[in-house]
Amino acid sequence: MISVQEALDTLLASLPVTPSEEVTLAEANGRVLAEPILAPFDSPRFDNSSMDGFAVRSDDVHGASRQKSKSLLVAGDIPAGKSASTTLQPGHTMRIMTGAAMPAGADTVVPVEDTDAHGQTGAALPAVVQIFASGGAGAYVRPAGQDFKAGEPLLAAGTRLRPQEIALCAMLGVAELNVHRKPRVAVFSSGDELLPPGEKLQPGKIYETNSFTLCGLVESAGGEAILLGTAKDTLADVKAYLEGALQAGADLILSTAGVSVGSYDFVREAVESEGRIDGWQVNMRPGRPFTFGEYRGLPFVGLPGNPASAFVGFEVFLRPALHKMGGVGAWQRRVVRARVMDTVESDGRESYLRVLINSHPREWQVYLTGHQGSGNLYSLVQAQALLQVPAGVKKIRAKSWVNVWPL
Repeated sequence: MISVQEALDTLLASLPVTPSEEVTLAEANGRVLAEPILAPFDSPRFDNSSMDGFAVRSDDVHGASRQKSKSLLVAGDIPAGKSASTTLQPGHTMRIMTGAAMPAGADTVVPVEDTDAHGQTGAALPAVVQIFASGGAGAYVRPAGQDFKAGEPLLAAGTRLRPQEIALCAMLGVAELNVHRKPRVAVFSSGDELLPPGEKLQPGKIYETNSFTLCGLVESAGGEAILLGTAKDTLADVKAYLEGALQAGADLILSTAGVSVGSYDFVREAVESEGRIDGWQVNMRPGRPFTFGEYRGLPFVGLPGNPASAFVGFEVFLRPALHKMGGVGAWQRRVVRARVMDTVESDGRESYLRVLINSHPREWQVYLTGHQGSGNLYSLVQAQALLQVPAGVKKIRAKSWVNVWPL
């Protein structure tokens, strides 16, 4: 058996990165930038007010208070989206709205709450305003370039776009983005015992679940799932599904079951008939019969058939693989230190156990979800994290510190 890290490194090194394509901002959420974004201009582009109030010269309102107000002549009005055409003269002020450009000559904004115009309704402009406070030069002014300067790198290639990055691109005036195409993953299960949900259950049969799990996980990792169905336990049928993945334009084939050493396990043989296997049998629990290689030049990954094994195999290997294929730069999994409240026993393989999280003010405490059998799907539903037991460790005492992967 090979180690988990060796298997992961070999798999990642073999995978290509998808090409780029142009998408609109409305289509960009969750996509990965294929090229960096530089600031085309300063932001803000001009000095502007951060409050509704009055633009003033700070010298004109120095020392203003409720007991000793300053009286200024109102020389104009600056709504948002407009700019003053004249310079503010000493002893004068201009009413200004949030986001509006500061007039030449002004260096301060007095909020409307600190004037006698507070509470007045309507758009009528007063001739004179009484100022009751002064914050000093620069108060309530957002200076040009405060957020970033023209030419500054804002988003690196390999960034997965969230709503906040998309909003930034919109603010820059960018209507389309060059992103990596989503990795297309063809998913199929194998096994004569499997029935699609909705059919009448027959003796010796079970409902197929893994393809639904894996398609959802593929999409959660930024990929596009292509659901092929369930192959029978024959070499010809498994090869037909591998060919179907090629015809569907997949970037990667992902199968479950049929990769072990049983008499009816044909996936490995089918792949090797027109490809190769680069890795088989990993020192982990659950999920030891993990297989990867290529079929007719297309990357192939085979996961075990038990539900928990398939899920863990995806989290350990396929999630980082799809981030790599999708162009994400230096993806890092979130790992949290927690105190395990149960005694944990292992067989020495690197293990991933399903746990519940109880968050305390100073620490996370985790508890096993119960029996950790790889066929137990409900314990996977209950799990909030995976507890990682390093290879070679056979026992972890209760209240020890461990690494967990929040789900």
